[in-house]
Amino acid sequence: MNGKVTTTRTKLERGRSALGPALELVHTGRAPTRAVLTSELGVTRATAGAVAAELEALGLIRVDSSPGSAAGSQGRPSHRLAVRESGPVAVAAQVHADGFRAALVGLGGRLVATAPGCVTVTADPAQVIGEVVDDCARLLRDSGLRCVGAGLAVPSAVAEPEGTALNPLHIAWPAGAPVREIFATCVREAGIAGPAFTGNDVNLAALAEHRHGAGRGAQHLLCVATGHRGVGGALVLDGRLHSGSSGLALEVGHLTVNPEGRPCHCGGRGCLDVETDPLAFLTAAGRAPGPEESLLKQSGDLLRNEYDDVAVRTAAEELIDRLGLGLAGLVNILNPDRIILGGLHRALLDADPERLRAVVADRSLWGRSGSVPILPCTLDHNSLVGAAELAWQPVLDDPLGALA
Repeated sequence: MNGKVTTTRTKLERGRSALGPALELVHTGRAPTRAVLTSELGVTRATAGAVAAELEALGLIRVDSSPGSAAGSQGRPSHRLAVRESGPVAVAAQVHADGFRAALVGLGGRLVATAPGCVTVTADPAQVIGEVVDDCARLLRDSGLRCVGAGLAVPSAVAEPEGTALNPLHIAWPAGAPVREIFATCVREAGIAGPAFTGNDVNLAALAEHRHGAGRGAQHLLCVATGHRGVGGALVLDGRLHSGSSGLALEVGHLTVNPEGRPCHCGGRGCLDVETDPLAFLTAAGRAPGPEESLLKQSGDLLRNEYDDVAVRTAAEELIDRLGLGLAGLVNILNPDRIILGGLHRALLDADPERLRAVVADRSLWGRSGSVPILPCTLDHNSLVGAAELAWQPVLDDPLGALA
């Protein structure tokens, strides 16, 4: 009798320990059916079925027990698994040089609702973060959905373990602003349930793209992107962000690509940050930035709509060559198996993909022996989705414990 009880308890514990890995497989789209889930987890069909049923009971996924068979297929079709559309959400917030945006994000990286706030970002981080959290709270109240936590993306390196914005170059916040503490306080005061997390916007964009977008399946993923101002980078290794010893790794914006170039905010000259961002492109094309739209939108529209203009094309080629030089140096150091580009860099890649790939291949040791795939980011608002990933992570680690 005791042996039977022990066996039952062991099976139950094994099934519960598989809840997190199973949820992550469905969350990232790698287990669309129960048969695939069984194979990926390395468990029996019965255990996989019990795990799926438990996740469904928690309101996290849907199990379709009677899917239609594909034409010409044989045998009984496997139960289909999908994230639950009416399930819990994470609150996500992003602050950038031209304002902020609030969002609700469900499992699978699905944007449930967004609310842009194009306002002047003042020198008081508490005021700005408080405003975007208020928008998040309104979205959450209107949705009526359960909240698992909150994440904030900021345009600055975030030092660990303090959670401070080390040097927010393109917004007027003081160096060392305690953004994690401010965000957690605002979230708590707004009545938003769950823990609060903060991270660098490009780091979070890379995490989102790795799980749900152009970086899916890469083992060593390099992401380089322009924000509304400046350039950032991130590295995802075996599914986890590489943040260095104190959260400050991959500040690629301060690689020198033009020694005689523009002065940079970091004190250097000719950095990627000031040679390949939206302001650099508008300036090189001879266009004065307007006040009515973000620099990122103005530069992207110019590149897409007026690429035949000689000045615009010349400016684009100049930026592509400098971006390619920076990417080649990163390839030599990091040896990634995929590069993804966001913001204006994505538009530059779309405008002349062969030129950029040729520069990288010509200037990098590994590029010559076998070119590294360079792809555009594919997710809308990937920094917001990445901020939500921070809030979802405790649920992915332990669904029962996080939702108890």
